[in-house]
Amino acid sequence: MKKIIKAVLLGAALTFTLFITAGSAKAAANPVVPSPVVSSNTVSKPINWRKPSENKPYPVWSKLKNPWIYVSLKKQNVYIYGNGKVQYTMICSTGAKNTPTPKGTYHIQAQRGTYFYSPLEREGGRYWVSWLDHGVYLFHTVPINAKGQYIKSVAEELGKPASHGCVHLTVADSYWMYKTVPYGLKVVIR
Repeated sequence: MKKIIKAVLLGAALTFTLFITAGSAKAAANPVVPSPVVSSNTVSKPINWRKPSENKPYPVWSKLKNPWIYVSLKKQNVYIYGNGKVQYTMICSTGAKNTPTPKGTYHIQAQRGTYFYSPLEREGGRYWVSWLDHGVYLFHTVPINAKGQYIKSVAEELGKPASHGCVHLTVADSYWMYKTVPYGLKVVIR
């Protein structure tokens, strides 16, 4: 008799499938997009929208070969790829149902900044980097109000679709992206 057990390690880059037959066990690694840092199937503490998504240092950009970014709309994560594997996973919020984040392959554009505010949307963000339409679709912090204060009710939605189409990140993750990610870098959103 063959029994299959799948185990997902939170924050790990691989899932493992255990095949158990007549008292023996073998593990087979499935190189798939990693499980989200926060999963609805697990009990987890609230996301700290001010701090880094992971409890490890951000990747050193100069040490990454062929880096690129993958945004998972399903898992609400941003994956920093380099050296053929995921180097860092960030929790994000992409577009809400009525304001979806565009799917496709894009590239980091020249526009970036430390602050913006849209009177039309009645919110803004800090540490932003453009990836589509030259300042329209961005990676940026959780939203801020007209006074520059973080909107806690929206920040607490991090990890769920909640934006107007941009990709919201924690304050620390957004700052790292703003300071680190170069012009022209490939961004895939699916």
